[in-house]
Amino acid sequence: MGFEITKLVGADFPLFAFSHCRDVVAAVSRAGGFGVLGGARFTPESLEQELKWIDAHVDGKPYGIDILIPEHQAVKPGTSADAIAAMVPAEHRAFVEKLLRDSGIEPKVEVPQGRATTAYHGEPLLDVAFRHPIRLIANALGIAPKSMLERGRHHGVPVAALVGAKEHAIRQVNAGVDIIVAQGSEAGGHCGEVSTLVLIPEVIDAIGKIRNVPVLAAGGIMTGRQMAGMMAMGAAGVWTGSVWLATTDSETNEVFRDKLVAASSRDTVRSKYRTGKFSRQLRSTWHDAWEAPGAPAALPMPLMGVLVEPVFQQINSAALKGNAQARELVTYFVGQGVGLIDGVRSAGRVVQDFKEDFAEAMSTMMSWQEA
Repeated sequence: MGFEITKLVGADFPLFAFSHCRDVVAAVSRAGGFGVLGGARFTPESLEQELKWIDAHVDGKPYGIDILIPEHQAVKPGTSADAIAAMVPAEHRAFVEKLLRDSGIEPKVEVPQGRATTAYHGEPLLDVAFRHPIRLIANALGIAPKSMLERGRHHGVPVAALVGAKEHAIRQVNAGVDIIVAQGSEAGGHCGEVSTLVLIPEVIDAIGKIRNVPVLAAGGIMTGRQMAGMMAMGAAGVWTGSVWLATTDSETNEVFRDKLVAASSRDTVRSKYRTGKFSRQLRSTWHDAWEAPGAPAALPMPLMGVLVEPVFQQINSAALKGNAQARELVTYFVGQGVGLIDGVRSAGRVVQDFKEDFAEAMSTMMSWQEA
Protein backbone atom coordinates (compact mmCIF):
# COMPACT_ATOMS: atom_id res chain seq x y z
CA MET A 1 0.00 0.00 0.00
CA GLY A 2 3.13 2.12 0.28
CA PHE A 3 2.67 5.86 0.45
CA GLU A 4 -1.06 5.85 -0.26
CA ILE A 5 -1.69 6.59 3.39
CA THR A 6 0.06 9.94 3.06
CA LYS A 7 -2.62 10.95 0.56
CA LEU A 8 -5.28 9.87 3.05
CA VAL A 9 -3.99 12.17 5.81
CA GLY A 10 -2.13 14.79 3.77
CA ALA A 11 1.39 14.11 5.07
CA ASP A 12 4.59 13.98 3.01
CA PHE A 13 6.16 10.95 4.71
CA PRO A 14 4.34 8.03 6.44
CA LEU A 15 6.00 8.55 9.81
CA PHE A 16 3.27 9.00 12.46
CA ALA A 17 4.44 10.46 15.77
CA PHE A 18 2.28 9.99 18.85
CA SER A 19 3.10 12.42 21.65
CA HIS A 20 1.44 14.05 24.64
CA CYS A 21 3.44 17.18 23.82
CA ARG A 22 2.10 19.74 21.37
CA ASP A 23 5.63 20.89 20.52
CA VAL A 24 6.54 17.43 19.23
CA VAL A 25 3.31 17.17 17.25
CA ALA A 26 3.86 20.50 15.50
CA ALA A 27 7.58 19.91 14.89
CA VAL A 28 7.04 16.49 13.32
CA SER A 29 4.26 17.71 11.02
CA ARG A 30 6.30 20.74 9.95
CA ALA A 31 9.18 18.39 9.09
CA GLY A 32 6.98 16.29 6.79
CA GLY A 33 5.82 13.55 9.16
CA PHE A 34 2.44 13.37 10.85
CA GLY A 35 2.12 14.44 14.48
CA VAL A 36 -0.62 12.91 16.64
CA LEU A 37 -1.51 14.52 19.96
CA GLY A 38 -2.39 12.18 22.82
CA GLY A 39 -5.51 13.98 23.99
CA ALA A 40 -7.04 11.72 26.63
CA ARG A 41 -5.30 13.44 29.56
CA PHE A 42 -6.81 16.84 28.86
CA THR A 43 -10.03 18.43 29.94
CA PRO A 44 -12.15 19.82 27.10
CA GLU A 45 -10.97 23.33 28.01
CA SER A 46 -7.27 22.45 28.06
CA LEU A 47 -7.56 20.40 24.86
CA GLU A 48 -9.08 23.43 23.13
CA GLN A 49 -6.02 25.45 24.14
CA GLU A 50 -3.61 22.75 22.94
CA LEU A 51 -5.26 22.39 19.54
CA LYS A 52 -5.46 26.16 19.07
CA TRP A 53 -1.71 26.31 19.72
CA ILE A 54 -1.02 23.50 17.25
CA ASP A 55 -3.18 25.19 14.60
CA ALA A 56 -1.09 28.33 15.02
CA HIS A 57 2.31 26.56 14.97
CA VAL A 58 1.94 23.73 12.46
CA ASP A 59 2.34 25.99 9.39
CA GLY A 60 -0.75 24.52 7.76
CA LYS A 61 0.64 20.99 7.87
CA PRO A 62 -1.67 18.09 8.83
CA TYR A 63 -1.90 16.57 12.28
CA GLY A 64 -4.16 14.20 14.20
CA ILE A 65 -5.35 13.36 17.68
CA ASP A 66 -5.68 10.21 19.80
CA ILE A 67 -8.57 10.48 22.27
CA LEU A 68 -8.48 6.99 23.89
CA ILE A 69 -11.99 5.98 24.95
CA PRO A 70 -11.60 2.50 26.51
CA GLU A 71 -14.31 -0.03 25.77
CA HIS A 72 -14.19 -1.43 29.32
CA GLN A 73 -13.63 0.57 32.52
CA ALA A 74 -14.44 0.24 36.20
CA VAL A 75 -16.75 3.26 36.13
CA LYS A 76 -19.62 4.31 33.92
CA PRO A 77 -19.39 7.23 31.48
CA GLY A 78 -20.62 10.37 33.15
CA THR A 79 -19.21 9.51 36.59
CA SER A 80 -17.93 12.70 38.23
CA ALA A 81 -14.29 13.28 39.10
CA ASP A 82 -15.15 13.44 42.81
CA ALA A 83 -17.02 10.14 42.63
CA ILE A 84 -14.11 8.44 40.88
CA ALA A 85 -11.61 9.76 43.41
CA ALA A 86 -13.83 8.49 46.24
CA MET A 87 -13.63 4.95 44.78
CA VAL A 88 -9.88 4.71 45.41
CA PRO A 89 -9.40 2.51 48.52
CA ALA A 90 -7.79 3.99 51.63
CA GLU A 91 -5.30 1.08 51.60
CA HIS A 92 -3.90 2.21 48.26
CA ARG A 93 -3.70 5.85 49.31
CA ALA A 94 -1.85 4.82 52.47
CA PHE A 95 0.55 2.67 50.42
CA VAL A 96 1.63 5.48 48.10
CA GLU A 97 1.89 7.96 50.98
CA LYS A 98 4.25 5.58 52.84
CA LEU A 99 6.23 5.03 49.65
CA LEU A 100 6.69 8.78 49.29
CA ARG A 101 7.76 9.23 52.92
CA ASP A 102 10.20 6.32 52.69
CA SER A 103 11.74 8.14 49.72
CA GLY A 104 12.12 11.43 51.56
CA ILE A 105 9.06 13.05 50.02
CA GLU A 106 6.42 14.48 52.31
CA PRO A 107 3.02 13.64 50.77
CA LYS A 108 0.58 16.44 50.25
CA VAL A 109 -2.14 16.46 52.88
CA GLU A 110 -4.75 15.65 50.26
CA VAL A 111 -3.70 13.61 47.26
CA PRO A 112 -4.91 15.78 44.36
CA GLN A 113 -7.25 14.27 41.84
CA GLY A 114 -5.79 13.10 38.56
CA ARG A 115 -6.38 14.88 35.33
CA ALA A 116 -9.37 14.17 33.14
CA THR A 117 -10.26 10.53 32.68
CA THR A 118 -11.91 9.11 29.61
CA ALA A 119 -14.69 7.76 31.80
CA TYR A 120 -16.36 11.14 31.84
CA HIS A 121 -14.59 13.28 29.24
CA GLY A 122 -14.62 11.12 26.08
CA GLU A 123 -17.51 12.68 24.20
CA PRO A 124 -16.73 16.30 25.15
CA LEU A 125 -13.17 15.75 23.90
CA LEU A 126 -14.57 14.58 20.57
CA ASP A 127 -16.62 17.78 20.42
CA VAL A 128 -13.44 19.81 20.78
CA ALA A 129 -11.38 17.72 18.36
CA PHE A 130 -13.81 18.00 15.47
CA ARG A 131 -13.89 21.78 15.78
CA HIS A 132 -10.29 21.81 14.56
CA PRO A 133 -8.73 20.87 11.19
CA ILE A 134 -7.55 17.43 12.31
CA ARG A 135 -6.75 14.92 9.56
CA LEU A 136 -6.93 11.78 11.72
CA ILE A 137 -8.55 10.65 14.96
CA ALA A 138 -7.46 7.49 16.75
CA ASN A 139 -8.72 5.32 19.59
CA ALA A 140 -7.29 2.44 21.62
CA LEU A 141 -8.27 -0.12 24.26
CA GLY A 142 -11.32 -1.43 22.47
CA ILE A 143 -13.66 -0.84 19.56
CA ALA A 144 -13.73 2.73 18.33
CA PRO A 145 -16.94 4.32 19.66
CA LYS A 146 -19.81 4.57 17.20
CA SER A 147 -19.94 8.33 17.66
CA MET A 148 -16.26 8.62 16.70
CA LEU A 149 -16.84 6.65 13.52
CA GLU A 150 -19.95 8.62 12.60
CA ARG A 151 -18.34 11.99 13.27
CA GLY A 152 -15.24 10.94 11.36
CA ARG A 153 -17.31 10.12 8.28
CA HIS A 154 -19.31 13.36 8.63
CA HIS A 155 -16.17 15.50 8.80
CA GLY A 156 -14.13 13.46 6.31
CA VAL A 157 -11.61 12.49 9.00
CA PRO A 158 -10.17 8.94 8.89
CA VAL A 159 -10.56 6.95 12.11
CA ALA A 160 -7.66 4.79 13.28
CA ALA A 161 -7.71 2.04 15.90
CA LEU A 162 -4.77 0.66 17.85
CA VAL A 163 -4.73 -3.12 18.28
CA GLY A 164 -2.38 -5.66 19.81
CA ALA A 165 -3.80 -8.85 18.32
CA LYS A 166 -5.10 -10.17 15.01
CA GLU A 167 -8.54 -10.81 16.50
CA HIS A 168 -8.82 -7.21 17.65
CA ALA A 169 -7.92 -5.95 14.18
CA ILE A 170 -10.69 -8.05 12.64
CA ARG A 171 -13.23 -6.59 15.08
CA GLN A 172 -12.12 -3.05 14.31
CA VAL A 173 -12.29 -3.53 10.54
CA ASN A 174 -15.76 -5.03 10.84
CA ALA A 175 -16.76 -2.03 12.97
CA GLY A 176 -15.74 0.31 10.15
CA VAL A 177 -12.39 1.91 11.04
CA ASP A 178 -10.29 3.38 8.23
CA ILE A 179 -6.77 2.62 9.52
CA ILE A 180 -5.35 -0.10 11.77
CA VAL A 181 -2.35 0.61 13.99
CA ALA A 182 -0.94 -2.82 14.83
CA GLN A 183 1.14 -2.37 17.98
CA GLY A 184 3.51 -5.09 19.12
CA SER A 185 4.53 -5.93 22.66
CA GLU A 186 7.77 -3.93 22.29
CA ALA A 187 5.74 -0.71 22.34
CA GLY A 188 5.65 1.79 25.15
CA GLY A 189 2.31 2.38 26.87
CA HIS A 190 -0.59 -0.02 26.54
CA CYS A 191 0.43 -3.04 24.50
CA GLY A 192 -0.35 -6.70 23.99
CA GLU A 193 1.85 -9.78 24.07
CA VAL A 194 2.66 -10.42 20.38
CA SER A 195 5.88 -9.01 18.92
CA THR A 196 5.70 -6.43 16.14
CA LEU A 197 7.59 -8.68 13.71
CA VAL A 198 4.90 -11.36 14.04
CA LEU A 199 1.86 -9.09 14.52
CA ILE A 200 2.20 -7.03 11.33
CA PRO A 201 1.94 -9.87 8.77
CA GLU A 202 -0.71 -11.58 10.91
CA VAL A 203 -2.91 -8.49 10.89
CA ILE A 204 -2.33 -7.66 7.22
CA ASP A 205 -3.24 -11.20 6.14
CA ALA A 206 -6.30 -11.37 8.40
CA ILE A 207 -7.95 -8.07 7.51
CA GLY A 208 -7.05 -8.38 3.83
CA LYS A 209 -9.72 -11.07 3.61
CA ILE A 210 -12.35 -8.54 4.73
CA ARG A 211 -11.48 -5.27 2.98
CA ASN A 212 -8.54 -3.09 2.03
CA VAL A 213 -7.49 -1.18 5.17
CA PRO A 214 -4.01 0.35 5.57
CA VAL A 215 -1.96 -0.95 8.50
CA LEU A 216 0.56 1.15 10.39
CA ALA A 217 3.28 -0.80 12.22
CA ALA A 218 4.00 0.17 15.83
CA GLY A 219 6.19 -1.15 18.62
CA GLY A 220 9.93 -0.66 19.08
CA ILE A 221 10.38 1.32 15.86
CA MET A 222 13.09 3.92 16.39
CA THR A 223 14.86 4.17 13.02
CA GLY A 224 14.18 4.49 9.32
CA ARG A 225 15.75 1.06 8.76
CA GLN A 226 13.08 -0.52 10.94
CA MET A 227 10.46 1.54 9.12
CA ALA A 228 11.67 0.17 5.78
CA GLY A 229 11.51 -3.35 7.17
CA MET A 230 7.93 -2.95 8.34
CA MET A 231 6.88 -1.51 4.98
CA ALA A 232 8.65 -4.34 3.17
CA MET A 233 6.24 -6.64 5.04
CA GLY A 234 3.26 -4.65 3.78
CA ALA A 235 2.76 -1.91 6.37
CA ALA A 236 1.59 1.42 4.96
CA GLY A 237 3.82 3.36 7.35
CA VAL A 238 4.82 3.41 11.01
CA TRP A 239 3.34 4.74 14.24
CA THR A 240 6.00 5.78 16.73
CA GLY A 241 6.03 7.09 20.29
CA SER A 242 9.08 6.30 22.42
CA VAL A 243 11.58 7.87 20.03
CA TRP A 244 10.08 11.33 20.66
CA LEU A 245 10.52 11.13 24.45
CA ALA A 246 14.26 11.80 24.17
CA THR A 247 13.84 14.94 22.07
CA THR A 248 14.36 18.53 23.12
CA ASP A 249 10.69 19.18 22.27
CA SER A 250 9.31 16.46 24.56
CA GLU A 251 7.23 16.89 27.71
CA THR A 252 9.57 14.63 29.68
CA ASN A 253 11.87 16.13 32.32
CA GLU A 254 15.66 16.00 32.26
CA VAL A 255 15.83 13.27 34.92
CA PHE A 256 13.75 10.89 32.83
CA ARG A 257 15.59 11.81 29.61
CA ASP A 258 18.89 10.99 31.29
CA LYS A 259 17.48 7.62 32.38
CA LEU A 260 16.28 6.97 28.81
CA VAL A 261 19.71 7.55 27.31
CA ALA A 262 21.30 5.27 29.92
CA ALA A 263 18.70 2.46 29.62
CA SER A 264 19.01 -0.77 27.68
CA SER A 265 16.23 -2.56 25.84
CA ARG A 266 15.87 -4.88 28.86
CA ASP A 267 15.10 -2.05 31.26
CA THR A 268 11.36 -1.89 30.56
CA VAL A 269 8.44 -3.79 32.08
CA ARG A 270 4.80 -4.50 31.23
CA SER A 271 2.95 -3.48 34.35
CA LYS A 272 -0.52 -2.56 35.60
CA TYR A 273 0.90 -0.25 38.27
CA ARG A 274 0.40 2.96 36.31
CA THR A 275 -3.00 2.86 34.58
CA GLY A 276 -4.62 -0.37 35.76
CA LYS A 277 -4.06 -2.06 32.40
CA PHE A 278 -0.81 -3.58 31.16
CA SER A 279 1.45 -0.90 29.75
CA ARG A 280 5.17 -0.90 29.06
CA GLN A 281 7.21 1.50 31.18
CA LEU A 282 10.80 2.13 32.19
CA ARG A 283 11.40 -0.14 35.15
CA SER A 284 12.18 1.65 38.42
CA THR A 285 11.94 1.17 42.17
CA TRP A 286 8.26 2.14 41.78
CA HIS A 287 7.60 -1.29 40.27
CA ASP A 288 9.75 -3.03 42.86
CA ALA A 289 7.60 -1.52 45.63
CA TRP A 290 4.30 -2.58 44.09
CA GLU A 291 5.56 -6.09 43.32
CA ALA A 292 6.87 -6.66 46.86
CA PRO A 293 5.03 -9.06 49.21
CA GLY A 294 2.14 -7.35 50.99
CA ALA A 295 1.68 -4.59 48.41
CA PRO A 296 -1.92 -4.00 47.28
CA ALA A 297 -3.07 -5.23 43.89
CA ALA A 298 -3.34 -2.84 40.97
CA LEU A 299 -6.65 -1.01 40.72
CA PRO A 300 -8.68 -1.17 37.50
CA MET A 301 -8.72 1.68 34.99
CA PRO A 302 -9.25 4.58 35.59
CA LEU A 303 -8.81 4.30 39.39
CA MET A 304 -5.12 3.41 39.21
CA GLY A 305 -4.33 6.47 37.16
CA VAL A 306 -6.38 8.74 39.41
CA LEU A 307 -4.33 7.46 42.36
CA VAL A 308 -0.81 7.51 40.93
CA GLU A 309 -0.57 10.39 38.46
CA PRO A 310 -0.61 13.06 41.19
CA VAL A 311 1.94 10.98 43.08
CA PHE A 312 4.27 11.03 40.09
CA GLN A 313 3.98 14.81 39.97
CA GLN A 314 5.44 14.83 43.50
CA ILE A 315 8.10 12.24 42.60
CA ASN A 316 9.24 14.15 39.51
CA SER A 317 9.35 17.42 41.40
CA ALA A 318 11.49 15.91 44.15
CA ALA A 319 13.81 14.24 41.62
CA LEU A 320 14.40 17.53 39.82
CA LYS A 321 15.34 19.08 43.17
CA GLY A 322 18.06 16.47 43.69
CA ASN A 323 16.33 13.77 45.76
CA ALA A 324 18.27 10.62 44.78
CA GLN A 325 15.57 8.22 46.04
CA ALA A 326 12.93 10.06 44.04
CA ARG A 327 15.14 9.78 40.96
CA GLU A 328 15.17 6.00 41.36
CA LEU A 329 11.35 6.03 41.42
CA VAL A 330 11.00 8.09 38.22
CA THR A 331 9.38 6.17 35.38
CA TYR A 332 7.20 6.77 32.34
CA PHE A 333 5.79 4.92 29.36
CA VAL A 334 8.52 3.75 26.98
CA GLY A 335 9.09 0.76 24.71
CA GLN A 336 11.95 -1.68 24.32
CA GLY A 337 13.34 0.51 21.56
CA VAL A 338 14.75 2.64 24.38
CA GLY A 339 17.97 0.66 23.94
CA LEU A 340 18.45 2.42 20.59
CA ILE A 341 18.34 5.89 22.16
CA ASP A 342 21.89 7.20 22.46
CA GLY A 343 21.30 10.92 22.90
CA VAL A 344 18.86 13.81 22.79
CA ARG A 345 17.89 15.38 19.43
CA SER A 346 15.23 17.77 18.22
CA ALA A 347 12.02 16.25 16.87
CA GLY A 348 12.69 17.78 13.47
CA ARG A 349 16.11 16.15 13.40
CA VAL A 350 14.56 12.78 14.25
CA VAL A 351 12.21 13.09 11.26
CA GLN A 352 15.11 13.92 8.96
CA ASP A 353 17.15 11.00 10.32
CA PHE A 354 14.19 8.69 9.68
CA LYS A 355 13.95 9.89 6.08
CA GLU A 356 17.65 9.44 5.41
CA ASP A 357 17.83 6.07 7.15
CA PHE A 358 14.70 4.88 5.32
CA ALA A 359 16.04 5.96 1.92
CA GLU A 360 19.34 4.21 2.54
CA ALA A 361 17.62 0.98 3.60
CA MET A 362 15.30 1.05 0.59
CA SER A 363 18.28 1.66 -1.70
CA THR A 364 20.04 -1.34 -0.21
CA MET A 365 16.98 -3.56 -0.76
CA MET A 366 16.64 -2.35 -4.36
CA SER A 367 20.32 -3.12 -5.02
CA TRP A 368 19.72 -6.71 -3.89
CA GLN A 369 16.87 -6.95 -6.39
CA GLU A 370 19.10 -5.71 -9.20
CA ALA A 371 21.99 -8.03 -8.30
